[in-house]
Amino acid sequence: MQGFGITYVPKALVEKQIADGQLRAVLDDWSLLFTGYHLYYPGRGQISQAMMVVVDAPRQRAKA
Repeated sequence: MQGFGITYVPKALVEKQIADGQLRAVLDDWSLLFTGYHLYYPGRGQISQAMMVVVDAPRQRAKA
């Protein structure tokens, strides 16, 4: 099955490839249920203060 596969990406990222025939859209009327974002990062002792702001901001908003 070399050359076959399926992925879920924003259509804007692959419009050119679809138009050129390199890719084909399937399951056009199907979409994932958005359940939130997942953020993976090294332990707190290994990231910069700026990154801590990025990590903590969603938590603070969720509490509000």
